Amino acid sequence: MTVQDQIKTFLAGDVFAVAGASPRRTKYGNKVLRAYLQAGKKVYVVHPIQEEIEGQPCYRSLAKLPEPIHGLSIITPPNVTERLVDEAAAAGIRHVWMQPGAESAEAIRRAEASGMNVITGGPCLLVTLGFQEE
Repeated sequence: MTVQDQIKTFLAGDVFAVAGASPRRTKYGNKVLRAYLQAGKKVYVVHPIQEEIEGQPCYRSLAKLPEPIHGLSIITPPNVTERLVDEAAAAGIRHVWMQPGAESAEAIRRAEASGMNVITGGPCLLVTLGFQEE
């Protein structure tokens, strides 16, 4: 499957989650969240501390989300990404998009071993969804 096919499959879902969103609008994780919102996608925020980001309630972990997730965007340090991949596999999430800087060889290995559609290596969700800075 080509990267473009992987992206098409990822975005074909109805419900997404962002792990690593920031309340600071200049941070990449915040922009990824806003890109989903601008595109009219249903998206949940996974954050261990924040209560709300961009008007969206935050959930402490993937296991706490109120419904099944099709795709997970990860914008976290690599060691956190590895833990999130394990949580995603346990939650039945089949599609993960590791944004640049979030990936590690171990996280990719774990995701692929779980049979996930793994997007990594530089494709930018902001470009794909046509994000516009407000």
